[in-house]
Amino acid sequence: MKILIRLPNWLGDVVMSTAFIGAVQQLYPDSTLDVIIKKELSGIAELIPGINTIYSFSKSEYSGLSGVYRYGKKLKSERYDLFFCLPDSLSSAVMGWATKAKKRIGFRKEGRNFLLTNSYKRPSELHRADEYVALLELYSDKKIADRAVKLASDEKPARENLVVLNFNSEAVSRRMPLDKGKQLLQTLTTTFKNVRFAMVGSPKEKEFIDELLTDALHGDRIENFAGKTNLKGLCEIMASAKAVLTTDSGPAHLANSLGTPTIVLFGAGDERNTAPYNQQHLHVIRAGKLECEPCVRNTCKLYGIPKCMQLLDEMKIINALSFYLHHA
Repeated sequence: MKILIRLPNWLGDVVMSTAFIGAVQQLYPDSTLDVIIKKELSGIAELIPGINTIYSFSKSEYSGLSGVYRYGKKLKSERYDLFFCLPDSLSSAVMGWATKAKKRIGFRKEGRNFLLTNSYKRPSELHRADEYVALLELYSDKKIADRAVKLASDEKPARENLVVLNFNSEAVSRRMPLDKGKQLLQTLTTTFKNVRFAMVGSPKEKEFIDELLTDALHGDRIENFAGKTNLKGLCEIMASAKAVLTTDSGPAHLANSLGTPTIVLFGAGDERNTAPYNQQHLHVIRAGKLECEPCVRNTCKLYGIPKCMQLLDEMKIINALSFYLHHA
């Protein structure tokens, strides 16, 4: 059997979808499994075990519905038996329809159901990883008991005396405010005198990290990797660290999927749905002092800045990190 999976469009969601991929491999052990992934995220697909072919898709090269149709049509000759559509978008369903896969499976969304042969209502109040697995369960009418979010890093974990810090997020409401970040960084470097720190971030986040590190105390123990690594390189750094302290973002899911102890600082976003999936070596911290928590807005309409992030208790962060540094 030949199976094609259209992976999600966000880093964290791609990582969470590895539970779905693992479940497909359990259910169809003799199948050939291919994936379509956004070009910018294709490096992560290389770390997902069991994938045969990775098709990278660029929106700039194949723009609009006509573009995704042309892209899907290129794969028609592959004669796929199943096409699983994990994103909810119309465009991803058009892509699947163009492949002419025998069965095209996805969650029901107005305007795209006619493009799918099998569409289902998305279950509510599940973790995102479990939502993806539920799609397979609904289609196959079989329960998947064994599920895990997992990436395979090329590097063997060295567990250096290193803590990776990620204060960034695509959404402003989940990003560490600059003043809070400076204060927290000072507390961390002062408290943990024998620890090295690595700041990470994408090229577009480099300016924020540079500003964060301006006049930082103990700067000789802080290395700035922002804009200097690709996704595979980021995984290698995280796999070698004793712990990762991060906002709710794609890198939080990366660290968790690699088995590195992960402390996640939540502002906006609902941890019941989008916290890293693997509970072992995971610590979630939320201020929980505002009536509006948790919200799912990308910007804070009430305070202008994410006050929920500013109110995070530094001692809770220090205590959580201490545990992992002493038990890693």
